[in-house]
Amino acid sequence: MLVAVYRHGNQAVNQQPGATSATRARTLDIAKRLIDDGFYPPTVYWPRVVEECLMAEPTETEDKETLDHFAAALHAIAREIDADPALVKGAPRETLVGHIDETRAARQPDLRWRKAE
Repeated sequence: MLVAVYRHGNQAVNQQPGATSATRARTLDIAKRLIDDGFYPPTVYWPRVVEECLMAEPTETEDKETLDHFAAALHAIAREIDADPALVKGAPRETLVGHIDETRAARQPDLRWRKAE
């Protein structure tokens, strides 16, 4: 199981059994790992009242086969988190641009425009 979220009064509680902050895969990591499986990453961290929330909103044009493939990808990611969290935390791995250091990007933005060659 990836994450168990339940309501406790007015507070949502997020649990990943046996995980510490150093080993736990975050929602953003899971969304980025979905990119490797060919899915556009879903909305993350909304609604803000649920910590580490991932919201998938399939349209009515998505067929059952696509939804089954999405569910299978989430199950595979859950197994990867259990076996090797670093694999998920370093995603995406199979794209033109790999994992981006978001902290560095926020603190040292490279905002220069370069003409494509």
